[in-house]
Amino acid sequence: MISEQTASREDYLEAIAKLSEEETSVRVTEISKRMGVKKPSVTAALHKLSEDGLVKHRRYGLVELTHKGRMIAEEVMRRHEVLFHFFSEVLDIDHEIAQEDACRVEHSLSPTSLERLAKFVEFVLTCPKGEPMWHKGFKYYFEHGERDQQLVARCLGPDS
Repeated sequence: MISEQTASREDYLEAIAKLSEEETSVRVTEISKRMGVKKPSVTAALHKLSEDGLVKHRRYGLVELTHKGRMIAEEVMRRHEVLFHFFSEVLDIDHEIAQEDACRVEHSLSPTSLERLAKFVEFVLTCPKGEPMWHKGFKYYFEHGERDQQLVARCLGPDS
């Protein structure tokens, strides 16, 4: 992690980064709409972020991330993406719920846990033989509350 940030500050940096990818200019109004907060709240947050060298903003002007602010925003977006894929594709959680949960968890995940989770998600999603048998078994267990005995037998092999 680049430096300790609060969840709120990370959310602002992430919102600014995403808006700057989508639009040519980022203003307080767009940030306010994206985050669902009032403009004075955005202005106060931008003032603090500016003091810390994370954004450049002049009153009634455009908002842009500094290099340091962009680095933190990219780190937050990466955490969010890894968590979203884990929730939606590994645990098979509805995309909307997975998005919300990723937003909540992204602020408290350690770098060590993130790296392990990212590697796990990558491993599962790039399985060369398709969906792993254990993943099929997990889905069955989740839906039926019991193990699929045929899958268990296939996992154990003929010598068991």
